[in-house]
Order: sequence, then C-alpha cells, then structure tokens
Amino acid sequence: MIEIMLYLYEYEGCPFCSEVREALMMRVLDAVIFPCPRGGRRFRPQAESVGGRQQFPLLVDDASDTVLYESDDIIAYLDRYDDRRGERAEASAAAGELGVAAGARIRGLHGMQVADRQGRLPPERLLELFSREHDAHAGAVRRLLSALELPFVLRSPYMRAEADATPGWVRRAAPDHIDADRPPVPTLIDPNTQRALFTPMDIAEYLKTQYA
Repeated sequence: MIEIMLYLYEYEGCPFCSEVREALMMRVLDAVIFPCPRGGRRFRPQAESVGGRQQFPLLVDDASDTVLYESDDIIAYLDRYDDRRGERAEASAAAGELGVAAGARIRGLHGMQVADRQGRLPPERLLELFSREHDAHAGAVRRLLSALELPFVLRSPYMRAEADATPGWVRRAAPDHIDADRPPVPTLIDPNTQRALFTPMDIAEYLKTQYA
C-alpha cells in the first residue's frame, strides 16, 4: 500500500525550502509539494490555517500530527522519520502510480479545492516530478509549477521501484534510450492525461498548454 504522509508548503527561491527539498530527495522520501509563491492564492491561506502563519518551509506529517517550520528542525525530523520507516524508503512506488494514490488521499484537503484566477481546480490526480535540487532544468520546471500553483509529488531520482510496477503508458511514452523505471531528471508524469515527458522543453510546453 502506498502511503503519503509528508506535505511540504514551500516556494522556489527560498534557500531554506531548497535545503528541505534536497533532504527529502537524498533520503528517498516522497512528499506532496504545495507551491506557495509570493501572492499565491491557492495554498498560502491553507498553510496559514494549518500552521498559524505564512512562513516557509512548512512540513506537515498527518500520521504523527506534526507541524514544523524551521529547516533545521524539519531535516532533523526527516532523519528520525527515515530511521523509523526505513522500509518505506525502499518501497518507493513506481513512476506513474504515486500521483494517483496521493491525489485520492488529499483531494478536498490542503487547499486542493481552491480554484485559480480562471476558476480551475487543481488536477484531481497529482503530477509527479523527478527532480534534483541543483539541476538547472529541474529548477526551471519547479519554478513553472510554482508559478501555476500546481501541487505535485516530489520524487527522488534515487527511487527504488519494481520494474513490473510501472504502468504501461509510462513505459510506452519513454524513448528507447530512457529507462522508464529510473526516470531521468527532470521527468514529469501526469496521471490525469497519462502523459510522461522527459525533456525540459516538452515539460514546459505541456504545462503551459494544459494548465496555464
């Protein structure tokens, strides 16, 4: 069973948010990212209702009713989290599966019901982004997701997945030189449309066409 219990409210350009994202990826811990750009309407109010103020990064672990702000405190918590749930890190879900499970779990929660300026709700199933914190192309994709206030599952490039667990539509989308079970950085997977994109230009064009 796929478990999603870590939620991170953050924004691109915040060095403390960057530290937490990198810590998540290095520990192979998946997290739902709620982008909170300056002036954002979708998740900033939700972050304030959850933690009491609009301060970032904000980590929420529903499993233990934990709400943390300071990056040092969050990273120390992730160390303990990883120690307690080491098997969870080994059992990271295959590409294309996690966004479905996470979206079902949090639909109607954490601001997911809030429409954008055009009246559109976030996608029902969460996008998945395979990212490295200091990869320029991955950073550009994250900035675009943040500008669009699109929630997504942050996936580590070091994920471990069973080869036969990856859905066929992800496999078919991958060019011959790409291993769909070990997606490159950046890779964007959208279970809403069963699209998988493996280059920064394709990802940017897709997001602007589909969600802008």
